[in-house]
Amino acid sequence: MGPIGKLKLGQNPMATATIAAVVILMNFIVIASAADVPKLEIFPSQKVQRKAVGQAMILTCRPNVPSPNLVADLQWKDNMNNTILPKPIVKQMSNMHQIYQPVYDSKGHRIRENTGRNPPMFTEYMTGTESLALIINHLSVEMEGKYYCTASYATNEILETSVTVKTYVGITWTNAPENQNPILGEDYVVRCEVKADPNPTIDWLRDGDQIRTGEKYVVETNGLLIRNVQESDDGIYTCRAAVLETGELVERTIRVEVYSRPAITYLPTTLEATEGKPFSANCTATGKPVPEIFWIKDATQQNVATADRFQVNPLTGVLNINSVTQDDYGTYTCIAKNDAGVVDQKTKLNVLITPSIHFLYNVTGDSQKEIALTCRAKGRPAPEITFSRWGSDDEYAAGVQVDDERITLEQHFDEEKGESSGTLRIARAQRSDDGLYQCKARNTGGTAYATGHITVQFPPDFSHMKDLPPVFSWEERKVNLTCLAMSIPNATIEWRWNGKPLKDLNDKNLQIVGTGPRSDLIVHPVARQYYSVYKCVATNILGTSQIDIQLKEARVPEPVPAAEPKQLTATSITFDIRSPPVEFGMPITAFTVQYKEAINPDWSTAMNRSWSPDSPYIVEGLKPQTMYHFRFAARNQVGLGMWGVNTQQSTPKRSAPEEPKPLHSPVQNDIEEPVVVSPYSDHFELRWSVPADNGEPIDFYQVKYCPGVKMAGTWHELENQCQSVEVADSTSYEMSRLAGNTYYRIELRAHNIIGFSSPASVIMKTTRGIDVIQMAERQVLSSASIVGIAVGGVLLLLFIVDLLCCVTINMGVMASMCRRTKRSPSEIDEEAKLGSGQLVKEPPPSPLPLPPPVKLGGSPMVSPSDEKQPLQTPTESIKQNSTVEFDGKFVHSRSGEIIGKNSAV
Repeated sequence: MGPIGKLKLGQNPMATATIAAVVILMNFIVIASAADVPKLEIFPSQKVQRKAVGQAMILTCRPNVPSPNLVADLQWKDNMNNTILPKPIVKQMSNMHQIYQPVYDSKGHRIRENTGRNPPMFTEYMTGTESLALIINHLSVEMEGKYYCTASYATNEILETSVTVKTYVGITWTNAPENQNPILGEDYVVRCEVKADPNPTIDWLRDGDQIRTGEKYVVETNGLLIRNVQESDDGIYTCRAAVLETGELVERTIRVEVYSRPAITYLPTTLEATEGKPFSANCTATGKPVPEIFWIKDATQQNVATADRFQVNPLTGVLNINSVTQDDYGTYTCIAKNDAGVVDQKTKLNVLITPSIHFLYNVTGDSQKEIALTCRAKGRPAPEITFSRWGSDDEYAAGVQVDDERITLEQHFDEEKGESSGTLRIARAQRSDDGLYQCKARNTGGTAYATGHITVQFPPDFSHMKDLPPVFSWEERKVNLTCLAMSIPNATIEWRWNGKPLKDLNDKNLQIVGTGPRSDLIVHPVARQYYSVYKCVATNILGTSQIDIQLKEARVPEPVPAAEPKQLTATSITFDIRSPPVEFGMPITAFTVQYKEAINPDWSTAMNRSWSPDSPYIVEGLKPQTMYHFRFAARNQVGLGMWGVNTQQSTPKRSAPEEPKPLHSPVQNDIEEPVVVSPYSDHFELRWSVPADNGEPIDFYQVKYCPGVKMAGTWHELENQCQSVEVADSTSYEMSRLAGNTYYRIELRAHNIIGFSSPASVIMKTTRGIDVIQMAERQVLSSASIVGIAVGGVLLLLFIVDLLCCVTINMGVMASMCRRTKRSPSEIDEEAKLGSGQLVKEPPPSPLPLPPPVKLGGSPMVSPSDEKQPLQTPTESIKQNSTVEFDGKFVHSRSGEIIGKNSAV
């Protein structure tokens, strides 16, 4: 403001208005006069120019003078009052390279040569004008200040003007990542650090809504604080920066994804692996993102994923060892790591060593004394040792046994060495304790087995011979007296007779074979004195024992005391025979009967039968309505006893057959009668035994079966559904097309020329099921028939081909045979001389005569017509003997000597 403006204004309003008018008038006068004053103008015309750091800038200085051609030395000076040089001139060094001349920086200092770039600032005349431009390529904070434009006018007047350059820093994101990951449950600052000059203001938006400071969010200078981050805080956040002075506004979009720190959820504190076997362990961890899992062996700090035999799945945490060794024992650390953090947990791997038994020896002890069997084993953990008897799964428990207080199992463990032992102690040992014992060493790695033997020594014992019968001999037959002493160790045996050692008697009729533990005394009883008692004495280191063995003279059985008819038919009689008294060791081997018609007084012509004692005593082939005389005798190993029980019995007349007996056992019992259950629902096979024909042969059997029901205990048959069949030459019949779950009454009768037998009745029930009608299977050829037909066809085809060859070209087998039949006698003689060339194999002579042919199977049953020769008596008046043997199903009869011992009816 000029001098007038500096006057003090009074309180008078009129004076104030007058002074203002004078000031305005004077300003107009100054402006009018300035239009003709030479000056320099800077464009843009603002005295203060604001530009952002890093931007380019141009200031133009233009002379405003009446005579522009009088302006000289127009130039710019920087904020340090140094002259800013024009853009350097480029020297042409070659066709390929250009080099700039030295230039000055903004402070007037020379910069290095050959930079190959424009200087930070330079001046340049604007084409077509008298203006000088100041060009700044890259504005920096150091370039802030006052810049002057100077010139001389008309050689004597200096023109000068200035402009102030002020810089500011634009909005720059210094720490504002576009993807940020807070940790679940923790406080987190979403980073958004901004650089600007003047300082900017920051605000936040989420999903377009402005975030204000509160309990959850706090807007801080370096970012947005989120308290107690949760998964719901995931989302898109906007950081907005504004500089009010410059009007600059910039936004940065930040994606927030909540991470969670890794946590190991499963890892046992101890792991157990077995030596030599594969092993797998699992370390499970959670976290976001999915953590990567490592296994570290603490002893070596090695990542086992890089070791031999180890494999690690970093996603699942599964650790696999191909084959565990003892060196794998130790502590391992499972590490779970993700971008949110790291967590680790330790576990101990115990290597289980499969048990191995290294000590178990057989032991020997005396009876009634203590015996101890010890077993030692190695393993980790130290194995538990138990025992069991060989062949039994029952193991002895530690301590005293409940069922046998004599036996105690002692167990000892050494976990540090991985060794254990077990001792089975048996007090007052018995012979029953002798045998094999199995040692079992068991731990979590497996079980080892070994077998040892306990031998219980005991003095000689003859308890197994106390119940043996006497030894028998007859007719001066040599006999063997056997003495077997049970003992450990083996006993030596001495024989005594009448109190004297037999070896001192030198009797040739008494021969000793063997001295222990078995010894045989062969006695030749040529005189009655040898039928006596012989003493066997056995001795070992634990004691002596003796037993008496009696040699007795055997005799034939006494007469049969009684034999009564039990069942009569027209052609057979079944007897009930009472055995005579027998001596222990000399049983009855057979019963024999002689029988003849009553009108025949001569027993030398009588017939005979023999039976074993456990068979039915049946005499068959008798004549109907005939009186017979019978007498009986018993047989043992010595021979046939005296005849006894002379009895007479007549046979009834010829009649219908006896009732046949069905061969079925009832498996279900009704209240009134037994029921046979068929295993099938639609068929049943009826089987029966052959009854006595009573003098006339059975020609057929009649089978009648009717379905029915029982009502109030009464059987009601469905007569219209009854079926009756006649069966010849068979003792079985299959009933088909039956109804399931149905009762049938079956009547079976035998028939001969005289008539029917009484019926045998059976109640049969079929099982549940769908009634099946069995269709007759069409006959198909067997595989053998098919092969035979094929071979026959081939042979027929070959025959036809050969025949054609013979007829057409005179070749083939038939042609050769035709030529052979037409040979001359001379050719035949010549061939006989030379030989036909064929080898004839003859069987070698038999060194021994061949035995007569043997017919397989038992001898056929002897019919009454075969028994024409009488039984020979001891006076050689009996002409023929026969034996009847019974095998449980059939009766076999054969002629010859009556053996009796092995015979059976």
